[in-house]
Amino acid sequence: MPLKIEVEQEDDGRWLAELPDLPGVLAYGQSRAEAVEHVQALALRVLADRLDHGEAIPDIDAVFAVTP
Repeated sequence: MPLKIEVEQEDDGRWLAELPDLPGVLAYGQSRAEAVEHVQALALRVLADRLDHGEAIPDIDAVFAVTP
């Protein structure tokens, strides 16, 4: 299952993107695309850190495809 990114524009014009499946993973950007790029990069860092430390991560089978 792909990780869902929620995006909204703040009153001050900035964009906020967050991943509900990874609490605390949110990022701002000057544009919608920038906020999405920032939150994707942060999510990958958080997932890598959790894997390195043996912590649980959401089911992300659809993110990667392993060839035989």
